[in-house]
Amino acid sequence: MFSRYSLRSAVLLPIATALVMLCAIPMTSHAYGVSGAGGKLGYTSPENLDGTLMVGGHVELEQNDTRLHLMPNLMYWKVNRVSDMNPNFDVYYHFRPDDQNSPYLGGGLGVNVRNSSVTDKTDTDLGANVIGGYRFPGHSNDYFVEGRITASNVSQFALLGGITFRTH
Repeated sequence: MFSRYSLRSAVLLPIATALVMLCAIPMTSHAYGVSGAGGKLGYTSPENLDGTLMVGGHVELEQNDTRLHLMPNLMYWKVNRVSDMNPNFDVYYHFRPDDQNSPYLGGGLGVNVRNSSVTDKTDTDLGANVIGGYRFPGHSNDYFVEGRITASNVSQFALLGGITFRTH
């Protein structure tokens, strides 16, 4: 079985490498624009803690005619007198055009800010996200279900559903 540190390294290294490679690819002059915003709700299972409710909000940024979406988001959970507020910057790749049902994969980095009311201590660490999901476009909104794995000092797995209110 992997130790917590080797599992984290096995996830962080490929994601960091992919992000560096994405930054090195020349982009066209078209900027990413806000294409929607929304929220997510689901179940998370933080390492060594009970499972709990996770809530989050996100903004979706995209270019015209691209399947690559930038997704800054904020997630929160609280269980066993421990809470975690984590801002993330994720990148999603949708396998089909925006107006069609589509599976997607993604990854990103986040900062986990955990507070324990038992020890009155706050810990902050970097986490890597691996995401897989399925999007269901509606008339003016997109609906989705996704699974997220976060590798950090308190690794976690989450299953979420949500909605993105489109701006165009």
